[in-house]
Amino acid sequence: MSPARPAAPELAATVCVVGAGPSGAMLALLLVRAGIDVVLLEKRPDFPRDFRGGTMQPTTLDVLDQLGIAERFHTLPHRKLAGISLVGDGIGVEVADFTGLGLRFPYLAVVPQWDFLHLITAEAARYPGFRLLMGTEATGLIRRNGRTAGVRCRTGNGALTVRTTLVVAADGRHSVLRRAAGLRPRSLGTPKNVVMFRVSRRATDPDEGLTLRPGNGRVVSLTNRTTYWQVSYETGRGGRRWLRQESAERVRREAGELVPFLKDRTCEIRAEHVRFLEVRPDRLRRWYGPGLLFIGDAAHAMSPVSGSGVNLAVQDAVAAANLLAGPLHVCLRTGRPLPERALAAVQRRRRLPTVLTQDFHRLMQRVSTKRALRGERVLAGRHGRAVRRTLPVLRRLMSRVTGVGLRPEQVRIPLTARPADRQQPG
Repeated sequence: MSPARPAAPELAATVCVVGAGPSGAMLALLLVRAGIDVVLLEKRPDFPRDFRGGTMQPTTLDVLDQLGIAERFHTLPHRKLAGISLVGDGIGVEVADFTGLGLRFPYLAVVPQWDFLHLITAEAARYPGFRLLMGTEATGLIRRNGRTAGVRCRTGNGALTVRTTLVVAADGRHSVLRRAAGLRPRSLGTPKNVVMFRVSRRATDPDEGLTLRPGNGRVVSLTNRTTYWQVSYETGRGGRRWLRQESAERVRREAGELVPFLKDRTCEIRAEHVRFLEVRPDRLRRWYGPGLLFIGDAAHAMSPVSGSGVNLAVQDAVAAANLLAGPLHVCLRTGRPLPERALAAVQRRRRLPTVLTQDFHRLMQRVSTKRALRGERVLAGRHGRAVRRTLPVLRRLMSRVTGVGLRPEQVRIPLTARPADRQQPG
């Protein structure tokens, strides 16, 4: 008779947040500051977020200010961008300008995402109710009496079980927990195939911030990262197969044609340094179930247009904390399960701004990107004249959607917990 298999070790928490991206890390910080104990799981052993969203919108900076950590955020290496530009057919136009919106932080702050996540999790770690488990991958859900009651995990030391009142899936567009719950998102259009790489930046380069450059059946997005340019190169077809078949030389040539001032250094683009990303905008019809909530890209994968995915994810986290902190405290006092209506309230609060933002991105895709990928001119000819006529309206819309968002959230929960490093003995 074989010996009994030892049971997996267990942890217990009021909330288990799966995924330490912007939405998961921010929700964990807000809840632990409200006196809710939280376990935050991250499948990677560190925060390697190169080519991940590192563009922080003004309303995200407002949230950091409400939490008292905006000043610390601004000590991180970052670059302030006052707008977004579109350059094509020898014509340049500004499609977003944040300086006239009356905001406290009238700019996008471009910062490496790993620095942002280290800041948020380091702040959360000051509170005794917070545990961050790196290198811990969620593999499935624990169900009890028709409710989600925890998460099964895989670690470098074997299996682990986390039992909890609420599981929040913030594990991104390829959410494992979304599949485990049997949920399939609604696709919102044809997937976009994006190749991403870096090119060094020189002091003599133009002082561009975030710039879209359509042309020749391609769309290139440049983000100024101070010492280098982060380049997104949208092919519009073929995905990984296209990337394998096309030579690096063609990518270098086309990037040099679309961004002439980089032409003398496209030799830095090497196949081993290029990352491929398939972007599939989608949205869950239902973001919750008994004991389970989806937020951020796990609930609604965003287009990379204007880099607003981080902002929407953070806004989801703030809304979820505002709406759930009170009911979670009731659960702690009474031992009752978290009512499903509290989770439904999060989706009601965040669904409309999500839908409108995604629809706006799809409109932008039809107006400019699709034409560019067909090899048509975007800012010249009849279409270009029409775009320039509507530019004042487009600029106001783009500035508002990107800088403020639709239904920006304010931190409204009482932040009652005291950091462990400030508690007095006894």
